[in-house]
Formats: sequence, C-alpha cells, structure tokens
Amino acid sequence: MERLPYYQLLHILSLIVLTAHTYMAFANPAPENRRQTMIITGIAALLMFISGFGMLTINKIPFMTGWVIVKLVCWLGLASLAGIVYRKAHLRGLLSYIALACIAVAVTMVYFRPSF
Repeated sequence: MERLPYYQLLHILSLIVLTAHTYMAFANPAPENRRQTMIITGIAALLMFISGFGMLTINKIPFMTGWVIVKLVCWLGLASLAGIVYRKAHLRGLLSYIALACIAVAVTMVYFRPSF
C-alpha cells in the first residue's frame, strides 16, 4: 500500500485548516475565540509536522537539507502567529503579511528544493 498520497493529503488539509484559522484570528482576535482557535491551530500544526516528516521518511530526504530547515522555520512561524495576534492585536496587518510570506516561502521551497 502506498502511504505517500495519504501523507500529502493530510499535509495539505492541515495547511488549509491552519491558514484559515490563523487568518480568522487576524480578522477577529476576540478573547472568547482564543481557546478554540488555539486548539484547532495546534492540532493542525501537529498534523502538518507529522505528515511532513512522514513524507521526508518515505522519500528518504535527510532532515538537515537546507530547504527542509527553511520549511520548518516557516511552519513554526505560521503555527505561532495565531497565538501572537491575541496578544498583539494592533499588529494584525503586519502579522498577516508575515503569514503570507511564510506560506509563500514554504511552497517555494518544496517546489524548487534549492540546495544551500
């Protein structure tokens, strides 16, 4: 049985959920929404992390590859932004651009896989 498509599907769906709920937090950083948003983004980030390393293992890609480390930093940044916006609501505009940059850099890394 081929496991790679399942990891890919889980990875993409987790990215969609994480991104959607992060931008939902940017749109309405009300304290009553914080708990649910943090739970959902935390679970989505964990699933993204697990599926990403599952794909690395299946494809036999070493962890210390440059583009993998850049993607890991982007993942960490995106996963933390939903929590940051509840503490620094006045920075919503800047944080949304940072989230967009993290997503763009991560997608670029996976498609081009630069070696550095």
